Amino acid sequence: MRDYLMIGTVLKPQGVRGECKVKPYAAQVDLFPTWTTLFLRDREVYQPLPCRITRIHDGFVYAVLGNCASADEAEKYRGADLYIDRAHAAPPGEDANLIADLIGCTARDEHGQFIGTLSDVLQYGTVDTWVFKTDSGTLMAPALKAVFTSVDPAEGVILVDSVRLEEVAVRED
Repeated sequence: MRDYLMIGTVLKPQGVRGECKVKPYAAQVDLFPTWTTLFLRDREVYQPLPCRITRIHDGFVYAVLGNCASADEAEKYRGADLYIDRAHAAPPGEDANLIADLIGCTARDEHGQFIGTLSDVLQYGTVDTWVFKTDSGTLMAPALKAVFTSVDPAEGVILVDSVRLEEVAVRED
């Protein structure tokens, strides 16, 4: 499991006082003010970055990163992905998992047959869509408990009801 979790991306500097507008990926945006240190990834090394959240508005987070005092100084963070260490992440609820822990899990049906490897999670509606790389292309399916009967990120295994999967899956070959 990963030690650092991506929680947002800096979109642009905001205003003239060094703020950045951040698109949050964390499920609980209200946790942002509790994080005073975020991390920037430089190859495989995570560098700590002081952070002060100034406000949350219309689904975006506004923050002063590092010691930025102007828009010019904040510009260097445009496009940067922001991370927290796992120790400061909120634990997932019951029957929930962190996306970072799911990516790379292998899906197998009830007979042990390889279905694919989870490569992405799309979050566009009320139900996430899981995207798998298969031997013949891409498979997408809604993340429903009736389809994915068991999820064990620690073991890297997702068990699938093959009949239900065929009812809802979309394949791209």
